[in-house]
Amino acid sequence: MKETMFEALERINERPEPFEFYTASDLWTDEHTSARMLSLHLDETIDVSSRKAAFINRSVKWITSRFDIDRNRTIVDFGCGPGLYTTRLAKRGADVTGIDFSGRSIRYAREVAAREQLNINYVNQNYLDFETEKRFDLVLMIMCDFCALGPAQRRVILDKFHTLLKPGGSVLLDVYSLSAFQQREEAAIYEQNLLDGFWSPHKYYGFLNIFKYHREKVMLEKYTIVEPARTRTVYNWLQYFALEDLESEFLEAGFSIDGIYADVAGTPYDRNSDEFAVIAGKA
Repeated sequence: MKETMFEALERINERPEPFEFYTASDLWTDEHTSARMLSLHLDETIDVSSRKAAFINRSVKWITSRFDIDRNRTIVDFGCGPGLYTTRLAKRGADVTGIDFSGRSIRYAREVAAREQLNINYVNQNYLDFETEKRFDLVLMIMCDFCALGPAQRRVILDKFHTLLKPGGSVLLDVYSLSAFQQREEAAIYEQNLLDGFWSPHKYYGFLNIFKYHREKVMLEKYTIVEPARTRTVYNWLQYFALEDLESEFLEAGFSIDGIYADVAGTPYDRNSDEFAVIAGKA
């Protein structure tokens, strides 16, 4: 029986369970959206897919100093995108590996490495599936990528980090804070060509439902894209953390927290900031 308009709208506005659906591949591997994402990564003036160039430069300078980066250090960047961190760290002499779901971003990163004559190992893969015999001094997961993972996925990735680290190695990652969660509100938006054509080069109708899960401290941006030949739904989940909750997840995975900061550039920790970063080592 054909779905009625009312039934379709009911489905579009339905609230799923937290992290019930995982659609990362729809965002990172689609030909059109991956191109739009890459352009956002490379815009040095905005904090969208990547942070502004000035912040990245300050961040890499701090990472280099904090972790004593030189040619003997091995680093792996989970969610490396077009290589904004990996390129800079390789120029400082580190042995760098970058992993990203987006083939387009990896191709760009490889082109930059070739042009700059940098020996960087790039892996085009969902980092949840990444395996290697190599071991690392430093694991990076920057731009709050950890927040896009559900509890079960976070356990998988922390176990992976623990396996990949050398004795004495460290993890550096950042997350969204409860202060940021408190500022978020639910919403429902409908627009032709929602987000200025981000989802398709052709005409479409877009629905954005923003759901707030108070108990779990999770936000969902649910995009339903209606095109002539298909309708698709993309789920962008974001977990927000209290410091003690993030620390608990690391402790359960066999880590100790060795440092707490407001960001991955070493800014002093502020409980009221929208993000915070931690350094963790094997316990």
